[in-house]
Amino acid sequence: MAISATLLGTAATSSMALSKPAVARAAAIAQTLPVPAAAANAPVENLIVGYKSSSTEARSNTAAADDAQAKGRKAGEKVAFERRLGTGAALVDLGGKLAPADAADVMAQFRADPDVAYVEPDGRAYALATPDDTEYAKQWDLFEPTAGMNVPGAWATSTGTGVTVAVIDTGYVTHSDVAGNIVPGYDFISSSTAARDGNGRDNNPADQGDWSAAGECGTGSTASNSSWHGTHVAGTIAASTNNAKGVAGIAYGAKIQPVRVLGKCGGSTSDIVDAITWASGGTVAGVPANPTPAKVINMSLGGSGACTTTYQNAINAAVNRGTTVVVAAGNSNADVAGFSPASCNNVINVAATNRTGDRSFYSNYGATIDISAPGGETRRATDTPGTVTTPENGILSTLNDGTTTPGSEIYKPYQGTSMAAPHIAGLAALMLGAKSTLTPAQIESAIKTNARPLAGTCTGGCGAGLADAAKTVAAVATTTPGGATFTNTADVAIPDHGSAVSSALAVTGQSGNAPAALKVAVDIKHTYRGDLVVDLVAPNGTVKRLQNSSSDSTANLNTTYTVDASALPANGTWQLRVQDVASADTGYIDSWSLTF
Repeated sequence: MAISATLLGTAATSSMALSKPAVARAAAIAQTLPVPAAAANAPVENLIVGYKSSSTEARSNTAAADDAQAKGRKAGEKVAFERRLGTGAALVDLGGKLAPADAADVMAQFRADPDVAYVEPDGRAYALATPDDTEYAKQWDLFEPTAGMNVPGAWATSTGTGVTVAVIDTGYVTHSDVAGNIVPGYDFISSSTAARDGNGRDNNPADQGDWSAAGECGTGSTASNSSWHGTHVAGTIAASTNNAKGVAGIAYGAKIQPVRVLGKCGGSTSDIVDAITWASGGTVAGVPANPTPAKVINMSLGGSGACTTTYQNAINAAVNRGTTVVVAAGNSNADVAGFSPASCNNVINVAATNRTGDRSFYSNYGATIDISAPGGETRRATDTPGTVTTPENGILSTLNDGTTTPGSEIYKPYQGTSMAAPHIAGLAALMLGAKSTLTPAQIESAIKTNARPLAGTCTGGCGAGLADAAKTVAAVATTTPGGATFTNTADVAIPDHGSAVSSALAVTGQSGNAPAALKVAVDIKHTYRGDLVVDLVAPNGTVKRLQNSSSDSTANLNTTYTVDASALPANGTWQLRVQDVASADTGYIDSWSLTF
């Protein structure tokens, strides 16, 4: 089984409550559709295998294919290498749908191999909503003082011009209020059945519809109409504005790149991580290079279960390429720690709020929520799931009226953290339009620093508060380099699979402790950066981990980390400590700096 990702918000109701960690069905519907209990015993179709960098299988598809066959023979199953993912991991075909116990036997063979860093089932995810635009008055989420995001105040400074936002979702169905802001994307759905376009991956990200019949997506699953979820998300981010029709987009000067990963019954982890890689400018075997890599990725999708190594590696690589990754928290009214990719590091994790400024009744919560944004409520918590009793309190955006295949374009309110996330993706685009040099860490920090308290209540944790677009954009647009920067450009060789080495920086002239957003810029030349463990060591000996080792086969590590160093002394000798924990690759610390 490919564990699925689900859409995190739609029309009438609230959440997609996923009851079993084995399945993350990303359906673009706004109703509460629990994954049936039988999903825990659903068959497994593929595995994702991450080999250690020192292994031949990490670099050779032939070796990986031989290894997969050998592991299959030992487990009594027909196993074959299918392709290399953009993260460098191997996708392994189990030769059909194996029962979980049989798949576990194959996984045990891989786990017993010292050359294997990790092995995971290929999961599934599901889709979890003053201009002259005619429907603008209904967009309370943009302008109302109680719970709106104060977007109009940002437009005098930036509309997101020059920024591309990738919407990794169900694709895009043509809508005249968005069409002018669409750039070429890609369809990453490998299964022709799920894609409904007669083939696998191709360069046409058109949404063919994600409807399903009762029982089609697992025992007990209910029938659902097509959601056109990706088009709704796209309209929130960048619908055309001041065009005397429809709705206003938050970053209406930005471009939308539709990247299709969710079809019938959701989408697979392997397709989603390749989409993350491609959208951020990485290389995916068999797929043409992205001519317009996105500086922002929106993922209004997810499933149950904590963040996997597969997801984390793809996200880390995207962020290292300079792409900000925004993720919906999920709609199960539960701790976000149990949902993926929302529980991954290096993302901006977004909870949903309602029109009165409370946490929306369906929204996930928790210590790892970064920020809240309007997600709306098209019904009250006590109303029957599936009904629309308060449409005026939802998030209005672009849609289609087709129940299966595309029909006519319309506008419709949805609710969900799927609707909250694109508010933050749009804000990130506004920020980059105002200051193109912002890093993902700086974008996240500024959004959180300039948030305002919720007007209502939130139990469980809603991050820094409600995002404020005008305040945030103004802050980054007027910021000048103010903090002192200390740099070490001396090369330090990193021994292959050896002991840790350090590069020192003497910091003087600072008062008190270091800042809560200490910038650590790192430039390490290395042929396989996943081999590296990188730490920042403070003058008092406190260690802050910047990067763990992984199966990321990309060369070189050139990025900026943001570290909360507010409890650490500023003055003294700081060290960047690097260790290569695997064999066969070498490199050196080229330079690094601290900005206070």
